[in-house]
Amino acid sequence: MNSEVQVPFPENEPILSYAPGSAERDAVLATYRELYNQQIEVPLYIDGKAIKTGNLAPMAPPHDHQHILGHYHLAEEKHVQDAIRTAIEARKKWSKMPWESRASIFLKAAELLAGPYRAKINAATMLAQSKTIHQAEIDAACEFIDFLRFNVAYMQEIYQQQPASDSSVWNRLTYRPLEGFIYAVTPFNFTAISGNLPASAAMMGNVVVWKPSDYQVYSAQVIIEVFKEAGLPDGVINVVFGDPQMITDTVLADADFAGIHYTGSTQIFKQLWGKIGQNVSHYKSYPRIVGETGGKDFIVAHPSVKPAAVATAIVRGAFEFQGQKCSAASRVYLPKSLKKQILELVMKDMDSITMGSPEDMNNFVTAVIHKGAFNRLKEAIEKVKQDKEAQLLKGGTYDDRKGYFVTPTLVETTDPHYYTMETELFGPLVTVYEYEDDKWAETLALVDSTSIYALTGAVYSQDRYALEEAMEALENAAGNFYINDKPTGAVVGQQPFGGARASGTNDKAGSALNLLRWVSPRLIKETFVPPTNYHYPFLGEE
Repeated sequence: MNSEVQVPFPENEPILSYAPGSAERDAVLATYRELYNQQIEVPLYIDGKAIKTGNLAPMAPPHDHQHILGHYHLAEEKHVQDAIRTAIEARKKWSKMPWESRASIFLKAAELLAGPYRAKINAATMLAQSKTIHQAEIDAACEFIDFLRFNVAYMQEIYQQQPASDSSVWNRLTYRPLEGFIYAVTPFNFTAISGNLPASAAMMGNVVVWKPSDYQVYSAQVIIEVFKEAGLPDGVINVVFGDPQMITDTVLADADFAGIHYTGSTQIFKQLWGKIGQNVSHYKSYPRIVGETGGKDFIVAHPSVKPAAVATAIVRGAFEFQGQKCSAASRVYLPKSLKKQILELVMKDMDSITMGSPEDMNNFVTAVIHKGAFNRLKEAIEKVKQDKEAQLLKGGTYDDRKGYFVTPTLVETTDPHYYTMETELFGPLVTVYEYEDDKWAETLALVDSTSIYALTGAVYSQDRYALEEAMEALENAAGNFYINDKPTGAVVGQQPFGGARASGTNDKAGSALNLLRWVSPRLIKETFVPPTNYHYPFLGEE
C-alpha cells in the first residue's frame, strides 16, 4: 500500500482501416448482422440492478426505421429518486476508494473496448446512430478508449499538483469529489461522449445519475456492459431513460445535486442553467455546470490557398456523419478569384458520394438521426429553393420512406447573414459566401460577428501574415481553431475540445481542465512545532 504508483503512459488508440478483406471488417460486419437480427430489452440500471418498468419505447436504426432492434424501459419519478439515493449511498465507499483502484477499473474498460468489445460497440453505433464504420471506429472505439486512458493520466497529474512547504510547515492538497451527485446528460451523436461524461466524473470519486439520449440507448447499453465487466461498483453510475423534463426536474430539485456534465442543444443548456440558478439556495453547495452545446462552424479560405485542400475540407467537414457533429463545417467563405474552382472540386467529390446503410461500406453518408431532424432539414432545403438570396448548387433531395436520408447539400448565398449562415441545422447542408479578394480583414470581422456560437473554425492560407491576422481577428470565434485543416476530428490528448459564447463552458473534454471541475480541493496545513506564545516581535519594548 505504501507506494507512489505511476499509471501507464497513454497513447492514442490506433485507428483500424476496415479495408476489404481485413479481419476487423469481417468481425464488425458479422456483429452488425447478428445485432440486426435480434431484439434486446434495455432496462434502467440502479444500484447495479436491471430495473424493468414495463413502460417501453422502441429502438430502430435511422437508416431502416421500420426495423425494430428492441425496446428500452422508461423511468418514472420514483426511479430517478431511487437512482439519486443509491448514488449518495454508493459515494460513502466509492469516494474513499484509493485513486489507483478507480484508475484500474477505467483502464480495464479501455482494454475491453480495444479488444473483445470493439466490434460490438462499433456495430451498435452503426445501428443506433447510422455511422459508417470509419465514423464508428474513430468515435465509439478510439476516442472512447483515449478518453479513459488519458483521463487516468490526467487524474494522476492533478493529484501530483501540490503547494510549497518548508521545514516547519507541510502544506498539501487533497482533491475531494464533489459533495453530492453528478447529473450526466449525453447526446446521440458520439458514443465516446456518452461514455466519457459519466466516467470522467466518476473517475474522480464522484457518483453519477446518467441520462443518455433516447436515440443512443442501444449503444449506451454496450457502455454499461463494459463498465460492469470492468468492475465498476454498483451504484456509482446509475442509468435512467425517459422523459427528459421529468428526469431533469427531479434531479435539479434534490439538495444533493452537485453538478451537471452536459452535451446537447444550446437552448436546453440555457434552460438547465436557469433552473439551477432558481434552485441554488436549496443546494448544499454551488453546483458545477459544465456543458458543450452547439456550433455554427466556419471555413475561411484566403486567396493564397490550394483549392483542392479547401474542397476536401468542405466535403469532409460538412458531410461526414451527415453533418451531425457540433464541429461540422456549415458556413464557408471563399475568395471570388478561387470560388468557382473550389466549388467545382466540391461538386465533383459530391458526385462520387453514395448514401445508404452503413452495412454497405461503399457509402460515405447514411441517414440523419430521426424524423425531427429529417423534417428540419427538409424545411431548410425548401426554404433555400424559394429564397432569392440563396441558390441550391447541388443536392437538396430527401427521402424518408426507408430511412431518414438527406443528400449532401451545397448552397450559395449572397447574404452573409442568410438563414443557413446563422442557424445551426445539424445536417449535411453547407452554405458558401463569396467575398472580394481584397476584403480579407472585413471578411474576418464578418466571420467573428455572424454567429452566437464559438466552437470550431478553420482558416486556410499559404500566406503566414494572413494567418496571423486571422488568429488575432478570430481569437474569440472558436474554442478549437484549425489552420489548414477541417474543423472536425479533435483527438483526445492532442486537441482538447470545447467552445465558448453559446457553444458552452469550454472546459475542454479530453484534458485535465475538465477533470478539475469534478473535484473540490482541500488544503491541509500541518505545523510541526506550533507556537506557544501569542507575542509577535513587533510587540517588544524599544
